[in-house]
Amino acid sequence: MRKRLSKQEKPERSMLPLRRILVILIIFFLISGMLGVMASNERLVSVKIVLSSGYEMNVMTTNKKVSDILAENHIVVLENEMVTPSVDSELTDNKTITIEKGEQKQKAEEVFFSADEILQSYTSIIEKVITVQEEIPYETITKDVSNGSSTTQNRVTQIGQNGLKEVTYRIKYQNGEEIERTEVSSKIIKEPVDKIVEVRTRTVTSRSVTYVADGKWSYSAEELDLICAITAQECSSSYEGALAVITTACNRAQSSKWRGKGTDPLSQYKAPYQFCYSIDSFWVNRLNGNYADYVKQAVLDALNGKRNHTYLSFRGYQTAGSVKIGGNWYFNSMY
Repeated sequence: MRKRLSKQEKPERSMLPLRRILVILIIFFLISGMLGVMASNERLVSVKIVLSSGYEMNVMTTNKKVSDILAENHIVVLENEMVTPSVDSELTDNKTITIEKGEQKQKAEEVFFSADEILQSYTSIIEKVITVQEEIPYETITKDVSNGSSTTQNRVTQIGQNGLKEVTYRIKYQNGEEIERTEVSSKIIKEPVDKIVEVRTRTVTSRSVTYVADGKWSYSAEELDLICAITAQECSSSYEGALAVITTACNRAQSSKWRGKGTDPLSQYKAPYQFCYSIDSFWVNRLNGNYADYVKQAVLDALNGKRNHTYLSFRGYQTAGSVKIGGNWYFNSMY
């Protein structure tokens, strides 16, 4: 006899498949979540950021671009800071972003040359060998013979003279311009003569000038040398030029209006701001006979009464009514 199920047994059997379905769904969702987490973990990378202050920080990110990584970490790059790699690039293999102080490096501009400019740079080089004469500067030698005296004066005992040498050069030219010069050989033609200056004890000597008569004067040998040196410095181009200079001093010594400057030619020479004696010291180089013989002859002739003009002043340039004698222009002054 078939057994009949009661109404209460049927619901229990129908609920079994439903429970299995729920369990399967729960397991499915759990597995999907785990797979999602695992996929997310694979995209995350650890990045080191080194700030310009030296502070280092490690961050986790899924971004690859440097600017995005800095932005998500609220890092602002200042104007005077530079980033390595650059903010527009992606992370490198070392996963490090470095921020340093300093200006951003600019890319060098490319320069393009035309074909003509390139060909011009290959212009052939011309080589020449030339020989020139060059001066050899003299040296100045100072000798102290004052024996420790507190009052000294310099005396030029030898005038310096430049030497002369002949030099051969090999010179290279490109586009008409000298690009290289090499000395091949040199030969001395004239040896330089040293200038010798002696520091001596200053000696005070009494004037030994003697007025003879008719515009004639007599001096000691040392004073005569001084007059010749001043005369030569004013004009040593010729006998007439030297005679014209000393004649001016003699004319002034005999002029009543110039007597206040001195009563003899040497005193006139030494008057303030009249002749080179008080204006500069170049005349010192002509002491001790460092002048032409005709200069001394002109001085001696003038001191013995010879004159070649009646003027009282002269300049190195032409003025109204002036007359040129030697290298100077002579005229009558306001006196």
